[in-house]
Amino acid sequence: MRFRRFIGPLIIGISGTVVLASLGFWQLQRLEWKEGILAEMDALLTGAPQSLSDAVEPEVVRFTSVRVTGETTGEEIHVLQATGQGAGYRLISAFETEQNGRILLDEGFISSSAKEDERSGRRLTVVGNVHIPDDVDSSTPPPDLPKNIWYGRDLNQMADALETSPIYVVARTVEAGDTVAVPLPLDTSGVSNNHFGYAVQWFGLALVWAGMTLFLLWRTAKREE
Repeated sequence: MRFRRFIGPLIIGISGTVVLASLGFWQLQRLEWKEGILAEMDALLTGAPQSLSDAVEPEVVRFTSVRVTGETTGEEIHVLQATGQGAGYRLISAFETEQNGRILLDEGFISSSAKEDERSGRRLTVVGNVHIPDDVDSSTPPPDLPKNIWYGRDLNQMADALETSPIYVVARTVEAGDTVAVPLPLDTSGVSNNHFGYAVQWFGLALVWAGMTLFLLWRTAKREE
């Protein structure tokens, strides 16, 4: 009869510990999955440059490393950007390529003081990465078109504004030609990967739950004495 007093706490304690520990193991599985994705992204970002045609046909492969040669047209979009160098703009140029027509070229960061500088056509060979920016949401203000100030990158809207195809390349290095911006190359540093921390939290809760269960069982046993 005395043992029946322990059945309920045991069931709750074991069940809770198993559930919490299983959530920890699930987060470890998610960690492995996320690390695999990051490894694939890194391989694409830093791989040998391909031709732009190979990277976008039959469909755009995001993050693919490409080499493009062409000429800027002087038509630009300026997207507000803050960096360690201070506030300024991300310079996105209409870029007439030799093989793929007009595309969008993200040349990198320019200071606020350089916004109104005259930048005529420049012939460039750029190694960069194909991207599909998605930093515009319902709270992003619409662009101030008369001042050419954009608050986020909407691929189709930018392509329409500069009359280019919706192909967007972010410069990593400029191999030939006069660069006027500091490249802001793509990397994986902004991709969240908190699964290990979540796993530690779940395993910690499992230990606390098990400890509380043992304490409850000990208190119950003491009352029986």
